[in-house]
Amino acid sequence: MPEIFKRSIIKLLKHADYEPLKLAQLSRALGVSSQDYPQFKEAFEKLRRAGHVVLGAGNVVSLPALSGQITGTFKANPKGFGFVTPLELSSHGDLFIPPPHTAGAMTGDIVAVKVVKKGKPRSIARGDVMLRGKQAGQMRISGKVVEILQRAQNRFVGTLLKELQGWMVQPDGTGFTEPIGVDDVTAKNARHNDKVVVEILTYPTERFLGRGVIVEVLGKAGRYETEINSIIRQYHLPDQFDEDCFEQARSAAAGFNPAQPGKREDITEKVIITIDPPDAKDFDDAISLEKDGSGNRVLGVHIADVSSFVLPDMPLDAEAKVRGNSVYLPGKTIPMLPEILSNGVCSLQPGQKRFVKSVYLTYDSQGNVLSRSFANSIMRSTERLTYQDANKILKGRTRGVKPAVVELLKNMETLSRLIESRRKKDGMIHLDLPETELVMDKAGRVVDAVPADESYPHTIIEMFMVEANEAAASLLDGRNEPFMRRIHPEPDSLTIKNLAKLVGAFGFSMSRSPDRGEIQDLLVAVKRADCSFAVNLAVLRSFEKAQYSPLQIGHYALASGCYCHFTSPIRRYADLLVHRMLESYLQKERRQGPKQQDLTEIGKHISFTEQRAEDAERELQAVLILQMLKSHIGDELDCVVTGLAGFGVFAQSRKFGIEGLISMADLGRDEFKYNQKSQCIVGLYSGSTFRLGQAIKVRIVSVNIGARQLNLCPVKSLKTAAKKKKKSKPAKKSKKDRTHKRPGRRR
Repeated sequence: MPEIFKRSIIKLLKHADYEPLKLAQLSRALGVSSQDYPQFKEAFEKLRRAGHVVLGAGNVVSLPALSGQITGTFKANPKGFGFVTPLELSSHGDLFIPPPHTAGAMTGDIVAVKVVKKGKPRSIARGDVMLRGKQAGQMRISGKVVEILQRAQNRFVGTLLKELQGWMVQPDGTGFTEPIGVDDVTAKNARHNDKVVVEILTYPTERFLGRGVIVEVLGKAGRYETEINSIIRQYHLPDQFDEDCFEQARSAAAGFNPAQPGKREDITEKVIITIDPPDAKDFDDAISLEKDGSGNRVLGVHIADVSSFVLPDMPLDAEAKVRGNSVYLPGKTIPMLPEILSNGVCSLQPGQKRFVKSVYLTYDSQGNVLSRSFANSIMRSTERLTYQDANKILKGRTRGVKPAVVELLKNMETLSRLIESRRKKDGMIHLDLPETELVMDKAGRVVDAVPADESYPHTIIEMFMVEANEAAASLLDGRNEPFMRRIHPEPDSLTIKNLAKLVGAFGFSMSRSPDRGEIQDLLVAVKRADCSFAVNLAVLRSFEKAQYSPLQIGHYALASGCYCHFTSPIRRYADLLVHRMLESYLQKERRQGPKQQDLTEIGKHISFTEQRAEDAERELQAVLILQMLKSHIGDELDCVVTGLAGFGVFAQSRKFGIEGLISMADLGRDEFKYNQKSQCIVGLYSGSTFRLGQAIKVRIVSVNIGARQLNLCPVKSLKTAAKKKKKSKPAKKSKKDRTHKRPGRRR
């Protein structure tokens, strides 16, 4: 509990709107009960003794003040400036580094920064920013990088270009934007417009570009395989398995003998189905549903027993831990385990006997859980369905489908709706953020995009997996041993208050401290409205990201007090760890699993690999879409405004899901300014405004694939009161414009 309180204290103190409070006030702001106050105070004292928090005048609590020089991690911006996140906590959040003072630092570098204070307090808007963190009403503070202490990386992926001044490599992405000079390109048979990996020999300075050497040629830029490989290199994704891993995987697969299941329960005669995407090969979950002697529904969730093939501390286990998870890129999967396991003996293929760990959940007529039980089993899948297949069956298109499968699916839908209703009453929050599926030709080129399938079978499987995960977590929690949890901390009070203010800009009212019920009502109210995406995105950004940790923190969005991941051990290392703990329970043993500190470190690592996989998938998808849009310059897109900044409007394509920028100069024949107070962009003469959630039709102006940039302009130029330009005063804002506050874009 003290660790949880320490985390909550630091999180609240780091918030941009935190105003110093006394300890008792701080405890109330965090919702600490009188019973837990002694542990809360103990946690605070540990933080104070470590120098992480201080007591100031009037005994108010704050983070330490920013010193004259700090050490932190640099993050570059394509516009030339950057931010430094201090390694030691301070009261000023991230420090802004102006373009002349970055000293050639690159994203991820550890740097020493001299703090510069000047001027009077001012409020700061995006595009004119000095600090991220405690911003408004403070002295203007920036920094100057005085030394680069440690480089984050020395290899970059980019496009080789023949320029007048020689051969250059233009790095991909936004982390490092300066070209790198290279010599002797013929050594690797590299050619103009090839995608290459370059190793830095001398880093850039204020006067000179960096120089490097080409260490790998990936192929011609723009080709699918080239772009896939460039993303793999850019994100340092582990692609190939070494021979030790292959040998162990082959041995484990060869040793699989379904004719000798040991003490496993034989459920091969049960009607059990899998439901997965059409292109899936690693089937790790299957469903059965029956009734017991009392007429209660008994849901069976059967999960591939990967722990019987991948043993602790073996080469295959070590590699799976390093990978953390499978990576699903458009058109390519990088598995956590060799395919002889992930797509072979571990995968619950139809008609094949497979080892599984089964969770049985008994429900009453209202969908409440009456009991839970677990078993090691051997099963055989009756049918492999896609989500689309299952949806057709539920809609009555049952020709050629086994009657038992039809009956099972209908019963699954009934139970799922009961579970969904119960969980929503408990406070489960479901965000409506539509996803896009790319349509690709045989060469890997994107030719179109369609909305991802969101039919109800997706919800059926989601509800059943959540129930099984929660059941496993509840069991392990009762054993009083540390295990890998999936935690999603509750948003702090200041963040949730800001959310309430923000949605007022969309015309929706909430209390100053909205609870789960109010957030649920808000999401229902905005459904199908133009502002739906922006509001759902704002709610998402007000939440912390879920992560892996042994800390006893529940899952806020699922309204679950105890949660873990158990249902996907083929593709997630966290689930494999949970399976091993469950095996200990089933064998009635007290095996020594990873210790709390070990689990903490593993949790940090696999949370990182999860985020890395998401970032890689998102970036490759953006690259492929931008490649397609490059041949559609001048075409129109239906978009919604998703962000506002001092330099323009961010708009996201409804069809392709990609975001582009409309610069201030392209908004229309007017002088547009970002109004921080009302959170909108306003034409000074016309009074025209841009607000979050606003629908807008745009035209594609240009595409920069390497920089991942899409530039747009409105199809219909905003009317400007050209005849009114003689007037010295801007048009007055309406009362609505003066009272509605709009959120800035958080990136």
